[in-house]
Amino acid sequence: MNHRKLIIIGSGPAGLTAALYSARANLAPLVIEGFEAGGQLMLTSEVENYPGFTDGILGPDMMGIFRKQAERFGTEYITDDVSEVDFTSSPFKVSVGPEVYTSEAVIISTGASALMLGLANERRLLGRGVSTCATCDGAFFKGAELIVVGGGDTAVEEALFLTRFADKVTVVHRRETLRASKIMQDRAFAHPKISFIWDSVVEDIVGDNKVELVKLRNVSTGETSEITAGGVFIAIGHTPNTKLFEAKIDLDQAGYIAAPGTSGYSTQTNIEGVFAAGDCVDHVYRQAITAAGMGCMAAIDAERWLESKGH
Repeated sequence: MNHRKLIIIGSGPAGLTAALYSARANLAPLVIEGFEAGGQLMLTSEVENYPGFTDGILGPDMMGIFRKQAERFGTEYITDDVSEVDFTSSPFKVSVGPEVYTSEAVIISTGASALMLGLANERRLLGRGVSTCATCDGAFFKGAELIVVGGGDTAVEEALFLTRFADKVTVVHRRETLRASKIMQDRAFAHPKISFIWDSVVEDIVGDNKVELVKLRNVSTGETSEITAGGVFIAIGHTPNTKLFEAKIDLDQAGYIAAPGTSGYSTQTNIEGVFAAGDCVDHVYRQAITAAGMGCMAAIDAERWLESKGH
């Protein structure tokens, strides 16, 4: 039988926490976890800022624990990608290839993806000096010389945050002026640890098992150069994994799910019975713990909504 009370799409911290809470509420959720199960933490090495892990834990190991804990209470998993959703009538339809699953409620927790430079060594050295999150990884780089790639508010915020740990932070930007807000620019220009390399792009990130140096190219002159670095922070933005939901639910201009909290349910989308949590909604904090917290909220919201409808 392909009908469930609750389907959860996505399996990062938000989705798996939602699964844990809803499974313990006897909703027997179905998690369609996707081929890239576990979310961005599957690309993270050491996680030291999630409460409960005093010695830190590898990102994939933490997601494995989350998964088993939800499974213990009756969560069912499908390791495949959702191909289509239909929220026009109840029960909702969620398609996985030729299979169609129906449910009374849906929680969307498909996360977001950090935009990358597209370099071969970038993925290889991810978690070994290459990072997309200063808040997550900055403490690993005490006394290091770091590169931040980007020119918007995110890049400048990352650079300022990293000065708490690094001896030197160099911002590499492809243009000759920053796109960041004036107040953020002023703070960065005034900081003694931050310097800038303008009109330049990263051509390569070099290192065997960790980042050792970065190769740059000036886009105006074509001149190439090298700069030693203990780490590279890519800060050119994120994209929410919400293409599947275009024209199905309300999205904001950047593609994030709009969850205005209608009918008293703070994670509910514009469609009654469809809830959203984690980085597909949140473009401010983007932390594992905030995603998990939202997953808890979505599960409680969905549970209360289902109860109110007599399910």
